[in-house]
This record gives sequence, structure tokens and C-alpha cells, in this order.
Amino acid sequence: MRKFITIITMSIITLIMMTSSNKAFTIYLIGDSTMANKNIEKEGRERGWGMALQGFFAEEVYIDNRALNGRSTKSFIEEGHWQKVLDDIKPGDYLVIQFGHNDEKGKVGDKRHTIAGLTFDDNIRTFCRGALGKGATPIVMNPVVRCEFTKRIDRETVNEARARKGSADDVDIENSEKLKDTHGAYAVTPKYVARELRVPFVDATGITADLESRLGPTNAKLLHMLSAAKNSKDNTHYTEYGAHRVAELLVDAMAEACPQLKPYVRHYDFIVSAKGFGNYMTLQAAINNVPIYAKSTICVLDGEWKEPKITSGKKIKYVKFSGAKVE
Repeated sequence: MRKFITIITMSIITLIMMTSSNKAFTIYLIGDSTMANKNIEKEGRERGWGMALQGFFAEEVYIDNRALNGRSTKSFIEEGHWQKVLDDIKPGDYLVIQFGHNDEKGKVGDKRHTIAGLTFDDNIRTFCRGALGKGATPIVMNPVVRCEFTKRIDRETVNEARARKGSADDVDIENSEKLKDTHGAYAVTPKYVARELRVPFVDATGITADLESRLGPTNAKLLHMLSAAKNSKDNTHYTEYGAHRVAELLVDAMAEACPQLKPYVRHYDFIVSAKGFGNYMTLQAAINNVPIYAKSTICVLDGEWKEPKITSGKKIKYVKFSGAKVE
């Protein structure tokens, strides 16, 4: 009997070890609301780009998103959130660091404010050195941009300004509809910290600025909560569409900065998650958007789904994570 119990106990231990070993490594994310997971029941369509990241990696890579709304490097440390990450991170893991939106707010002495080039940089160093000390790889990012463009004015106004001032340089700048730089030094100094410590850096500011500029003032709004509600002025936070587009770009940049990540990166045509981690909330909605006669891959991250209705001519391949079930 004792031998039988021992065998069962050993079997359970083996099962636990096998379950744990299914994960190759963990990518921890620390940052603010532009990265954080959201409560979709309370926050509707709002998503952090980190919420979409799991759908761009193979299942054996676990995304542990510790980013939190409203945090700066300072408040993330002082509230004890950093210590919890440091306690959990292991050799071979990764730590993505992205702050700035809240560090730049307020003034010296406030609970969130830091100074770019000084305390902001020191806190990023703290994160990097902590990860390195645990045998993990830090990846430093600067903040994603806000959807804020200069206002377009008509040519008549430009001519009036030229006649009045003898120059229209200032007005011509306004007339360009360029994306505004709202981060200043907070978008610059993270690169120098990464260079100093010889750790990977991803220019998230540049990548997202390029995306928004290519889309232009009108279409760029679709990335943000500006488009999700009437009279919304939220030009910072992402919709599910925006989070997906940004994660899609940043995951490739992460793989360029850390080539060892490349074998684990995935680009599926559609990502389904009932919990809001994909770009579709239901399997049927994803299938409805599959083009006819084109081969498409749908990644199903979670949820239990009944057999969907598929229009003739659609060629669909499913990739199902262990938490998903398609009858």
C-alpha cells in the first residue's frame, strides 16, 4: 500500500514538472496603461498593447504582463510592484521595460514624477540591473506615442501670416499635419541607458510614430479610444485594433533586438480570445472576416467554442492553445 502511494505521489510530481516544463521561458512586462492588461467588462474596448502580445508568440512562451494603469518608474518601485517581479523572474526569462507617460507628469516631489536624464534613468537602471542579476534579459523600450497631430490650416491663412510677419515658417510647420512629440527627453534617454548597460533597446516611440504618421490624423484615431466613444478625447490608450497593430510591430522589433526570440515569434491572420487578448472576441467573428479562397490561420488563445459556420471556399487552419476548445 505504501509503495502504491509512493508511486502515485511520484506520478503527481512528474505531472507537475511536465506541466511547468511546457513553458520555455517567461516574458515579463512592466510599464503603464498603454501596455497593461484591461478589465474588458469595465473598460470596454480599451487594451494595452502588452495584452495582445501572447498571440504573437508560440504557446511555450508565457507573457506575464505586470504593467499597471497610472504607474511611473517611481510609483512602480515605491508601491512594491517591482519587488514582486524581481522575486519571480528566473534565469532565461525576459523583462520588457516601458515607462514615460506618467513619469513626465506633475512636478518634483509628486508620487509619480521623475526627471529624464536623472531619476527616470536611474529607475530604468534599477530594473535592468535587477533582471541581469537574476540571469534574465532586460529589453528597454521608450514610450509609445500619443495620437496628437498639428492642426491643418488653409493656404489663405498662410499667406496672411506671410504678409504680416514676412515669414510663414511657423505656420508652414503647423500646416504639415505632423505628429507632435509629446514625450521629449523621456523618449530619448532610455536608449542611452540601454547603451550604457549594453542591453537590448526597442525604439517604440519611433515605431509607433511611423505607424501613426503613415495612417494620418484621421485613420490613426482608429488605433485609439478616440474612435471608440463619441466625444472621446483619449488619444493615448488603444482599442483592440490599436493594441494588435502595435504589438505586431513591437514583437518583430523585440526579435531583432534579441535574435534568440525569433524562433518563438508567430504572425497569425486572426487571433481569438474571449478574454480580450486577441483582435477578435469570438471565433465566428474571426471566421466571418476570413477572405474566400485565401489560406488563413486562426489562433484560438482561450474559450470554448461550438462548431462555427464556415462559408464555402474559406480555407482555415486552426492553432489552438491548451486553454481553448473548439467542438
